[in-house]
Order: sequence, then C-alpha cells, then structure tokens
Amino acid sequence: MEITGSYLLPCSPETAWKALNDTEVLKSCLKGCEALERTAENEFTGKVAAKIGPVSARFSGTMRQTELDPPRSCRMQFEGQGGVAGFAKGGALVTLAAQDGATELTYVADTQIGGKLAQMGARLVEGTAKSMADDFFGKFAAAVAAMEPEAVPIAAPAQDASSAEQPSGTPAWLVPVVIAVLAVAALVLFLR
Repeated sequence: MEITGSYLLPCSPETAWKALNDTEVLKSCLKGCEALERTAENEFTGKVAAKIGPVSARFSGTMRQTELDPPRSCRMQFEGQGGVAGFAKGGALVTLAAQDGATELTYVADTQIGGKLAQMGARLVEGTAKSMADDFFGKFAAAVAAMEPEAVPIAAPAQDASSAEQPSGTPAWLVPVVIAVLAVAALVLFLR
C-alpha cells in the first residue's frame, strides 16, 4: 500500500527538522504515544496505543533513518508489531522544503500490513491513518509555531487531503506520522 501526504508547517525547515528529532515534542503530538526513544544515532523505538476500526492494540516498533540530508530529507525503514492486531513494515522518503516563509513536509511510503489489520481493508486503515496524521500535524504545527514566534499560523494539510492518495507524518510522519497506525507514525515523525 502506498501512503503519501503533504503538510505546511509555520516554521523554517531547520526548525521543523529540529522538532522532528525531539522525541518529547513528537511524543506530546502523537495521540496514544506511551514511549518514544532514540536507541542509536539514527534509530528509534516506540509504543503507541491505537484503535483502528474494531481493533484496539498496543503497537511496538522500530525505525531506522538512512540517506540523511539535514534539513531537507531522509529515508526511513520501519517495522511495527501489534500482536494479534497485525504488523506493518516498509520504507519512506520524507522531504522538507521552504515555501513562502513556511515549510512543506512531504512523505511517500510503501507499506505492507498483515494480520487483522490487513483483513479490515485498506480504506479503514487509511482513514484511521489520515485522521491520526491530521491530529498529529495540527498539534505539531502549534508546537513548531511556539518554537518560532514570528511564524504565521498555517492550516495543517498543504493540499486537499481527499484528492491525494494518503492515509494521513510522522512524524508523522508521518503522520503523521510512529507505530500506532504503524506506517504513518513512522513516516511523519522521526526525521533527523
């Protein structure tokens, strides 16, 4: 399943990059996030409680960053496990680009899901992922605006979300988003 998204953030690419590497900022913006930590220079682990349709579970996962080009882009490889709820694994390219005094965050991910999540169908999983990413980026935009006081407030989605092929970052994302809606969390979040 391909997941794409684009969000406009009210800050410079440098501020967005810094915030996307701050585990406390990310944890505070991701609903249901119980743990998020850097385990190595370019590796993270996390735990998120989430409900996707009728399935509620705690998802645990890891994410590794590669091809770092601060503060413009990075690639990520991620794996998440939700017990009987299922699993997800995949990779993503996340980019940050200056745009009229703000930053456009864009992600493209290829994700595989299995278990009960795969049985529910892509529409339900994508709808939940989009909702979580919109929630994450709304909170994340407020967090980066506070880090950059002269920023002008900007609405979260950079484009009409219903016309794009997107579930949802993460950071977030991914949004994103890290592990809760499995793929999206890993995407919209963890830039380095």
